[in-house]
Amino acid sequence: METFLKLPAGELARLAELERREAVKRILAERPTPLLTSVRELMLRKCAPAKQPSIRAIFEREPFGALEHLVIQKLLDVVKKVAREELRDEAWLRRMARVGRRSYAQMRVIVLDFLETEALTISADHCVAFLDPLIESWDIELSTFGMEIVLNRRLASAHSKRFEFVEREDAPPIDEEPELRQFLKDPGLSGDVTREELAFLKKLTFARKRPTKLYYYRELQSLRDPLHFS
Repeated sequence: METFLKLPAGELARLAELERREAVKRILAERPTPLLTSVRELMLRKCAPAKQPSIRAIFEREPFGALEHLVIQKLLDVVKKVAREELRDEAWLRRMARVGRRSYAQMRVIVLDFLETEALTISADHCVAFLDPLIESWDIELSTFGMEIVLNRRLASAHSKRFEFVEREDAPPIDEEPELRQFLKDPGLSGDVTREELAFLKKLTFARKRPTKLYYYRELQSLRDPLHFS
């Protein structure tokens, strides 16, 4: 195309990159689009009563900020999972249709549409049809962002979902036993060891006695023996 347009080599790629950068700048410069008022009010109504005032203040101060985005996304994730699992269950669809005062055919179409929706495109109809009947309540710990969502027992098989957002330390490196290296070098003993089995053998630790490479072979056979596991 550059040859046809008589442009220098790489010019089209440079122009495309400039256009991409400008598009990114425009997106970053735009203020977040707030959720529909009805969606926010439903979220606040389902929130644990003790947390409602502080959560409402954050939502109003930061329209579709980090907290509001997190909450609506987790609520959507949980309800979508229920809808996806129950989509082929005619009895569940009929129960949802009765709750929403819709026909079976209408509810099936609404479910398929709901599974394609995102946080910014969720509608009031989606709230009425799914979030309101399926979610009993939700609570969040603002210091850790740990979140619990309680579901309607009559419409969902699982009663509650918990999400934790915590920092974890990396596991310390495990010193590899010298005889484990010898075991791995011997194809007659370790020629068919799998990655999962090797990870298990590497985690074995010994306080005083040092194992031999034959020990690792016998440990591997013991691990593979179905009689040793229920």
